[in-house]
Amino acid sequence: MTTLLGVMPVVLLLACSRQLSSPAATETATLTHTTAVYRTVYVSTASQLTSALANALPGDSIVLADGTYSGHFTMAVSGTAAVPIILQGSRNAILDGGDINTGYVLHLKAAYCTVRGFTVRNGLKGIMTDGTVYNLIDSVRVYNIGEEGIHLRTFSSHNTILRCDISYTGLKTPGYGEGVYMGSAKNNWGTYTGGNPDKSDSNQVLNNHIGPNVAAECIDVKEGTTGGLVSGNYFDASGITGANSADSWLDVKGNYYNIDGNTGYNPSGSVLVDGFQVHCVYSGWGNYNVFTNNNCTVNASGYGFNIQLSGSNGTTVGNKVYSNNTVTEAVSGVSNIALSN
Repeated sequence: MTTLLGVMPVVLLLACSRQLSSPAATETATLTHTTAVYRTVYVSTASQLTSALANALPGDSIVLADGTYSGHFTMAVSGTAAVPIILQGSRNAILDGGDINTGYVLHLKAAYCTVRGFTVRNGLKGIMTDGTVYNLIDSVRVYNIGEEGIHLRTFSSHNTILRCDISYTGLKTPGYGEGVYMGSAKNNWGTYTGGNPDKSDSNQVLNNHIGPNVAAECIDVKEGTTGGLVSGNYFDASGITGANSADSWLDVKGNYYNIDGNTGYNPSGSVLVDGFQVHCVYSGWGNYNVFTNNNCTVNASGYGFNIQLSGSNGTTVGNKVYSNNTVTEAVSGVSNIALSN
């Protein structure tokens, strides 16, 4: 029976019904003295999934049976802070876009949604968010993708990417093959954000495994974004290509990011140059980022932390690399800036 969340167990009249007809089996539970109706919707085909997403209500849990769901899917109905909409399944429930050359396998365009546990593969982009807030992408496997694995775009803020496994990205366009991509490059602001910075702010990327065979950076933080947290992740540089100047695990071009407690590994012989980088690609950006407690096995000619100080686009300020970071096998040293204590 469906679990009832966020409602006090006052005098109840529990009315349960199960609908087993197409498009999906649904359980509902209703409480007197409230208007809450929370449903568990079981799906086992692509058409049932499409229908369940289109007709979702706040509080719905859409449960994927194991199997392959072929197509491109859009989650555009919002939940609420108290009762999010949940889409969940095991790793054996697979959303398959069918072609690494086109389309988003899963397109999130809603607020207060959780996607959890299943697999996303075979699309130009794995999971794309546009204009989303307070979503959770949890324990999803993303692989075999033409460009980015997970992309937070178009003012997508306060979202969390947690415990995901991302590999084999950039199979079509290696230079766009980031594992996680936050925001939009300045050259795309005219397309997606009316010429304004893409303020995809305050997002968190936590405890994910990114790599191997992520063709560009494991994480790319774009100019125009502010105030995110990147923590507890494991980065594997095996298969990084160097295309489009991608030669680090993480490249920060935004402001006020906290990068803490990540572990980076680079096998000898890859094209990685530095472990972590900060760049100013647009004046006023690439500032006040803080690196703490990261463990870096670089095995490359560069630094553990390479902070661009100035360039043709401007000067960075306020970035700090703390002495509690651990760096091994970086030929140029721990950091190109003085360490903070």
